[in-house]
Amino acid sequence: MKLDRIDIKILYELQKNGRITNVELAELVNLSPSPCLMRVKKLQQEGYIEGYSAQISIGKLGQTLTVFTEVTLKNHRQIDFARFLSAVEKVDQVIECHLVSGGYDYMLKFVTAGIGEYQTIMERLTDLDIGIDKYFSFVVLKSPIVKAHMPLTSLFPM
Repeated sequence: MKLDRIDIKILYELQKNGRITNVELAELVNLSPSPCLMRVKKLQQEGYIEGYSAQISIGKLGQTLTVFTEVTLKNHRQIDFARFLSAVEKVDQVIECHLVSGGYDYMLKFVTAGIGEYQTIMERLTDLDIGIDKYFSFVVLKSPIVKAHMPLTSLFPM
């Protein structure tokens, strides 16, 4: 499926507000409701829309700790990466994992109940012998900018 500027605009608006009504969405993208709904269904069928979810205000639930962790592996064979990923994907507190270029291999984002929980998780991961050579932790003090949406209209101008 080849996307046009209206499809991109639909995706952009839906990621900002997944609960928007079809009538409101149609108005924002300058379509009538019926063609707008057909496009949304097509975008869902083609896998451009993976699902809908609620954005939770974690701060209202209680204290948490966010930590970014740089991880360097001892070896760089495919099996080493696979073993590491297999273990890390089982850790609920890891909410992001990125293979990156530069001086280390992975950047992980943890959200935990506190520093003690984070330390316990890291000790468990290093004890598992999943190939971690070293890691560096960066505790987030404040997050003044966090966006839940991608700049689709800038990334894919049509």
